[in-house]
Amino acid sequence: MDPKWNEDLPIYRQLRDRVVAMILEGVLGDGDALPSVRNVAAEYRLNPLTVLKGYQELVDEGLVEKKRGRGMFVNEGARKQLLKDERRRFIDKEWPQVIATIERLGLDVATLLEQVEQTDDAGDENE
Repeated sequence: MDPKWNEDLPIYRQLRDRVVAMILEGVLGDGDALPSVRNVAAEYRLNPLTVLKGYQELVDEGLVEKKRGRGMFVNEGARKQLLKDERRRFIDKEWPQVIATIERLGLDVATLLEQVEQTDDAGDENE
């Protein structure tokens, strides 16, 4: 996790978002334990209640479960659910802005696809 905190969002929310990113990226998988509240609090010099609040949001969303005396663990299917939710959010919130930008700049699909192919080809050459 990145120790830099953004001033615009509460830290507990940023912590929650970082755990979500770790699940989406496959760093944390189904059944994996989250770092303990104490460890995260100590490592990032946070109040343990702040860490707990971020983790509680994940519990409330059904992504993580508390196991009394053992810690918190990623629920089965959490990544699948997150991908579904993130795709829906992208299509509903971000995609309309992307389309508006494309139209404003007068770009067409063929030009965009050409750019994607060039980017993919450049990536292949670097591997």
